[in-house]
Amino acid sequence: MSEKKTGLLAGFKAFLMRGNVVDLAVAVVIGAAFTNIVNSVVKGIISPLVGAIGTKDLDRYSSCLKSPCETNATGEVVSGIPIMWGTVLNATLSFVITAAVVYFLMVLPMAKYLAKVEQRRRAREGVQETMEITELEVLKEIRDTLVAQRNAGPGGQGRDASA
Repeated sequence: MSEKKTGLLAGFKAFLMRGNVVDLAVAVVIGAAFTNIVNSVVKGIISPLVGAIGTKDLDRYSSCLKSPCETNATGEVVSGIPIMWGTVLNATLSFVITAAVVYFLMVLPMAKYLAKVEQRRRAREGVQETMEITELEVLKEIRDTLVAQRNAGPGGQGRDASA
């Protein structure tokens, strides 16, 4: 029974130590912290810019599908059917800003780095390939020289094929 328990714990440890699981955990933690930054940018910069046209609170932008649209002090709908498109706009802006920051600050630099690493690897392979071809050519020349020396034999005459 203890072997089974040890095997389960070892398997669980191996699962947790896999690179993908650890990377995913780090990404989730950073993503959660990053959400606060994005929300601050939306509320502190984007919303006031949009508010220059109308209200500063994007969540207040709405249309009424069935009149009259009324809400109580807590924001619950009392009558009518409001379409809260400002909330959708706010969430969309948050998503676009998050995606832009992730792309320009993380994905793009990583792609450039990986391209450079791949270019270096290909350059090294090209040099190694050239060295292998050069070595092969030298070995062929040595072989040809040895064959020529063997065929020449003593006195500089080639051997007869029937001998």
